[in-house]
Amino acid sequence: MECKKEINLESCNCSYEPCSRKGICCDCLRYHLKNRQLPGCCFPDDIEKTYDRSFANFARLVQNNLI
Repeated sequence: MECKKEINLESCNCSYEPCSRKGICCDCLRYHLKNRQLPGCCFPDDIEKTYDRSFANFARLVQNNLI
């Protein structure tokens, strides 16, 4: 399967600049799930920039209708 990194980068909102997984969604998802997190693309831009990508934070946002 061919990685569509350039296309993925168009919608990637990850603000962590030295990230080596930007645009490589399969690696990004694997990394974050291993750390009990969701990738930045699951969060609105303002929340993503806090780097709190925890499941708990995501659930809070859903409960408060912010996502």
